[in-house]
Amino acid sequence: MKISSVSFVKSAFDRKGWVNDHKPEIAFLGRSNVGKSSLINLLLGKRNLAKVSKTPGRTQSINFFLINDEFYFVDLPGYGFAKVPKKIYQSWGDMIEDYLRNREQLKLCIQLIDARHEPSELDKKLWDWLTFYQKKHVLIATKVDKLSANQLQISLSRIREIFPGSKIIASSSVTGEGKENIWKEIKAVVET
Repeated sequence: MKISSVSFVKSAFDRKGWVNDHKPEIAFLGRSNVGKSSLINLLLGKRNLAKVSKTPGRTQSINFFLINDEFYFVDLPGYGFAKVPKKIYQSWGDMIEDYLRNREQLKLCIQLIDARHEPSELDKKLWDWLTFYQKKHVLIATKVDKLSANQLQISLSRIREIFPGSKIIASSSVTGEGKENIWKEIKAVVET
């Protein structure tokens, strides 16, 4: 897809802050430090649009990025390792579930899983939730450049076993692997 314009629109901490123009939305979900910001930057060809941090849990709001004035990338707070007070962390869960359950503009959920590690219980719970509520989704196995070819095959086999029936795309924000395949999934939902 040719990207002609990209802009950060706003951060929202509850539904009152969500954008209201009814354009399609693509949500990026995953554990803290799984590479959501890096993937967004790779897909958009921008180095620092989504803030990349070495400290897990930096994204504490729902962030809306308008692409080509046609659709949004929506970066959701990561789960798992965030070093924030428990009360704030719980409010993220409520905010994310409200968004995922009730957002009519949500056309695709992109769930990121670190290919170097066994999927966590939180990864599995999110996938269970997405499948139970029949949310269109794709799984992205991130950081595949850090694995040997053999390790990658083992990792992808394990991910297929744990998340049966889901489309899985191997991706690296370093090498660009998977970028075109991810765009195919996005284009299929925003161009209909």
